[in-house]
Amino acid sequence: MTQISILGCGWLGLPLAKALLEKGFSVKGSTTSIEKLPILEKSGIHPHLIVLSEGKPTGNLNDFLESSEVLLIDVPPKLRGNSKKNFVEKIKNLIPFIEKSTVENVIFISSTSVYGDTSSFDCAQDDTLSVTEETKTCPDTESGKQLVQAEQLLQTNPNFKTTILRFGGLIGEDRHPIKFLAGRKNIENPNAPINLIHQDDCIGIIEKIIEKSLRQAQTDKLDWNETFNAVTPFHPSRKDYYTQKALELNLNLPEFNPENDTFGKTILSEKIETVLGYTFKKTKL
Repeated sequence: MTQISILGCGWLGLPLAKALLEKGFSVKGSTTSIEKLPILEKSGIHPHLIVLSEGKPTGNLNDFLESSEVLLIDVPPKLRGNSKKNFVEKIKNLIPFIEKSTVENVIFISSTSVYGDTSSFDCAQDDTLSVTEETKTCPDTESGKQLVQAEQLLQTNPNFKTTILRFGGLIGEDRHPIKFLAGRKNIENPNAPINLIHQDDCIGIIEKIIEKSLRQAQTDKLDWNETFNAVTPFHPSRKDYYTQKALELNLNLPEFNPENDTFGKTILSEKIETVLGYTFKKTKL
């Protein structure tokens, strides 16, 4: 039985762990909350209390990684506003534990924020405002900048192989940005395209990576050290999409400022479909 360690059993990591258990994997999961340990255990997950820090990590990382072939890192940088936290240092402090463990393959959950905004789009390789995995990263937030550095640290390490998943905006049955935007006024970028992905597809894509990577037949086996954009191929404008969502959910309509507009970027996910052979489950969001 293949064992997988999931560092960060939160909004995505916990349902992912449950889905992998249903497929016959053994799963170790970490949380930063003592109160959440019995929830993981009750779900059939081997629970671990792990806290990454800029100093020495807290918790038994050696035990958490022991006997696992795959490690999934789903720890958000949490670098909003003027935060001075050093996410890169946390990843640096984690790497030595991975190097001496049985882990051969890492999946790192990143974000399309590594491409930055497109108000000027100086970093684009062309003028189409369409972004593929080949587009140069050009983060304009502290979170995006540190994610790029963390990606590079993991993918250049010769002791294990890392696949990067750059997710768009995360939505789910209990999580949708319209609940924050409803009734707000003077919202910018009305004509920018949305770049979102549903929780179900996040889980499905990760499952597909693990499934294809662990196959014995080389003809259909996925090589690690890949990078994937993971965004649903559905890109209406922000104004059209969030207005319709507000109507569907009987919420106050958001009001957009047409004078504060940029072209925005369209994140393309064709590689998910062609290399992984994955078909998106939630296509209309």
